Amino acid sequence: MAEIGISDYSIYIPRYRLSRKTVSAAMGWLGPMALPGEKAVANHDEDSLTMAVAAGTDCLNGTGRAEIDGLYFASTTFPYRERQSAAIIATALDLSPNIRTADFADSLKAGTGAVLSAFDSVKAGGVRNILVCGSDYRLARPGSPQEMVFGDGAAAFLLGSSGVIASLEGSYSASYDFPDYRRSEDDKFVRTAEDRFIREEGYGRFIPEIISGLLKKYKLEAKDVTKVAYPCLNLRQHATIAKRLGLQPEQVQEPLFAAIGEAGVASPLMLLAAMLDEAKPGDKILIVSYGNGAEALLLKVTGEIEKIKNRGRLKKQLAYKRELTSYEKYLAFRDMIPVEVGVGGEVAPTQLPLTWRERKVILALYGSKCQHCGTPQYPPQRVCVNPACGAIDEMEEYRFSDKRGVLFSYTADYVASSIDPPLLFGMVDFDGGGRFVFELTDCDRDMLKVGMPVKMSFRRKYTDEPRGIHGYFWKAIPVVD
Repeated sequence: MAEIGISDYSIYIPRYRLSRKTVSAAMGWLGPMALPGEKAVANHDEDSLTMAVAAGTDCLNGTGRAEIDGLYFASTTFPYRERQSAAIIATALDLSPNIRTADFADSLKAGTGAVLSAFDSVKAGGVRNILVCGSDYRLARPGSPQEMVFGDGAAAFLLGSSGVIASLEGSYSASYDFPDYRRSEDDKFVRTAEDRFIREEGYGRFIPEIISGLLKKYKLEAKDVTKVAYPCLNLRQHATIAKRLGLQPEQVQEPLFAAIGEAGVASPLMLLAAMLDEAKPGDKILIVSYGNGAEALLLKVTGEIEKIKNRGRLKKQLAYKRELTSYEKYLAFRDMIPVEVGVGGEVAPTQLPLTWRERKVILALYGSKCQHCGTPQYPPQRVCVNPACGAIDEMEEYRFSDKRGVLFSYTADYVASSIDPPLLFGMVDFDGGGRFVFELTDCDRDMLKVGMPVKMSFRRKYTDEPRGIHGYFWKAIPVVD
């Protein structure tokens, strides 16, 4: 029987970082002490869904979209209570409509649960490849200890039976109704029990229990595992857990707490990606998730790991960052304080029948390509834009979301409504042809140059709160890899 496991992976970290000293300087009078390092903060046009698309896009690089038979999305921060986010992600990634999609929710261990479910589906033989995305964008009340801890991020894994870089050797789970984190239908912020109670009775008990349980189940000792990773709320306790389990320092994956923060569902998946970045054939790696108990996955790295392109994504994304020096701007980005954006900021009603009919144009960024002369263009055209051609109704569909390009021109608009002025626009000339004006994000005006390489990034275009609609579209961002 062919090995089943991970055949590719990716990680996404937002560009902005918020130093914990900045939070302490603004809210320290309420009591929260500055913890070491910084945390990753999603841009104002990002959420758990857009970060999942970013990770998924990178994970599919080199894999045909038609080869994907399913998409599972894990998060505790879906944009909708009733509308499947996995279906939106699958449309944005231009996957076939005839695939399995499912949302895994309501627990911090939902990410590893989605991975295990994908593994079981492939093993059962009903599907070939399933893309699993895990992403979180958790809100903590200003001035709370959790505000220091929570960070944002995403990871994606492709599970299948060909080109397996890490086979799943076993798993072990424990489920407890532990009253640590909770959020009801009307809660904007995560509610928690007392911090020490969570650390000592939750993380401090469940993680050792689950690792010990897995080792016993498969008749292994701690020394048999090359690398172990588990979430972290406190660096001292993280070291204490390793010591209690008899793990040597070189066996323990460095937590991302000081660089990213605790990214909810995405945390264990990001740690798994970090281990795969450095793994060697034959390594046994153990990843643990926490949430309503805990879950552990044991994987064995194969020789296929050496064929993976662009390993080391974590280091690259950690290096590409910008510090968010304004705590007030951070609050505005998270919609925690009301901000006046002017009349131009009012959201017109979304034409739902139109967004349905044009879903591939809007969500998957489909244009057209002339079958007569090969000229592509966005949005789709009936008449070829090539003046030397002019063919009519001789077009085929053409996807732009995975195409790169360069800035032909750009504009910084200080009058247009924006929560992060100036509003930046650029005319993008796509590699292979095609031109369109896109909003620019994850960049500053001084960074922009004519001819600068850019790529497409799926973002939240607007939020229509009165009607409960999140509008998504593609923007252009600088190429940094």
